[in-house]
Amino acid sequence: MSKPRRRQAGEGSISEYQTKAGPRFLIKYGVTQPDGSRKQVLQRGFLTRKDAATQLREKLREVERGEWVQPSKQRLDAYLTDWIAGKRLAPGTMQSYAKNVRLHIAPRLGATPLASLTGAAIDRWMRDLEREGRADGTGGLSARTVRYVYTILREALSDAVRQGVLATNPTDRATPPSPSQTRAPEMRVWTAEQLADFLAWCTTINGESALAWRMLAVTGMRRGELLALRWRDIDFDRGTVEVRRSLSIIQEKGQPAYLHEGSTKTGRSRKVELDPATLAGLRSYRAQRGALALDLAREDSVAFGKLDGSWRNPTNFSRLFVDQLTRARKELGADTLPMIRLHDLRHTHASLLLADGVPVKVVSERLGHASPTITLSVYQHVLPGMGRQAADRFAALLGPRSIEAVSRGGSHPSRSEAPSLLTSRNEGASVAEDGRFELPTADTHLGTRQDSNPRPERGRSPADAPETHPVASNYPGGGIATGITSRPSCPRGTVSS
Repeated sequence: MSKPRRRQAGEGSISEYQTKAGPRFLIKYGVTQPDGSRKQVLQRGFLTRKDAATQLREKLREVERGEWVQPSKQRLDAYLTDWIAGKRLAPGTMQSYAKNVRLHIAPRLGATPLASLTGAAIDRWMRDLEREGRADGTGGLSARTVRYVYTILREALSDAVRQGVLATNPTDRATPPSPSQTRAPEMRVWTAEQLADFLAWCTTINGESALAWRMLAVTGMRRGELLALRWRDIDFDRGTVEVRRSLSIIQEKGQPAYLHEGSTKTGRSRKVELDPATLAGLRSYRAQRGALALDLAREDSVAFGKLDGSWRNPTNFSRLFVDQLTRARKELGADTLPMIRLHDLRHTHASLLLADGVPVKVVSERLGHASPTITLSVYQHVLPGMGRQAADRFAALLGPRSIEAVSRGGSHPSRSEAPSLLTSRNEGASVAEDGRFELPTADTHLGTRQDSNPRPERGRSPADAPETHPVASNYPGGGIATGITSRPSCPRGTVSS
């Protein structure tokens, strides 16, 4: 009987130990630390030897591949604080990350060591947020908000893997709300008539705000982009406005809110064409502000700012819109003007253009989307109705002649009317006035042969050959059935029907 093979160095070991709950197993394996020294790592708590052996094999493979990471004892909340402080983010994004970590991640997962985070724990955390995640204790968060908070945690833990703090990202094993569950609430938009009624009503109440609402509606700009607009951004000669900046309000815990002017949402500027009526309104508005104070009409002045030249508060700006819309609904009728948000003027702009057949790429450029794909996904509710318009427009391009051809019927001609398949070329063919395709007469050369007599069949003399006749049948609509598709000769640049 042979002796059992002794364990070799580096293979690790499995040991059994006793607890009050029964026997448990631990694994031990050696690793090389960054300074070159060796260290023995112990991991306890396995219920069966098989589970311990599986984990040991996985750890030894990580050591062999150089992927083993010292389990971090740092708490998640401490790591997230350091992580946010080291990120290079826009002030608004930084404030949003810090707020969601403080309200939704730290209270439930903050005390967990990084190395102890699991996909199951993250799933439980997300379900808790959906049930009772609101900070005021009035219920749960929407699936859309939960997914957003999850993306913050996922980004943070991905950086931990990249920095060697974690071996794997536990969010890879979690199941966040799906995109279908996190779809944005259905947007409400106005028709062109409703928009015109509201703007006309506002003009009689407050001409300045009416121009602001008109600018948002005819350009599709975001609220912050309009409030950051300066007179030098408007080219009155070319009739364009260049959207370069955006104004946002930053609110940090324990600190007073402040306004911040930064780049646009995509970080890129764009030019948007303006209609003559809007340009005329802007000229008049600039002259009025210049009459109040010359500084208000200078190139660097904020176009839609306060009378002291400072920015308007975005939140108060939205409240002004709601107040005026509420008054307009009382005077014009609630059915005449549905209640919408200020941001829905942007959605109204895009929806009206897409419904009128403006290409998606053009609309996407006016809105400042990163790609037309975003426009398609956000405004897909507008596109189905455009399919009928596309079908009608294409039919109109074909003209009445195609309608006549279809009205004559789409059935195949009878066998007696079908053209002969012996014809491989239709030289000399022409198009009649009614658009029907006519074959050449009997004395016209067919094919590539130059003699007028067809080749006799094998076993027959020329005298026994059957009499041949030219094919003289037409398909409705100008088509012809031959072995090879034939095409009538026509001048370059024209299309035969």
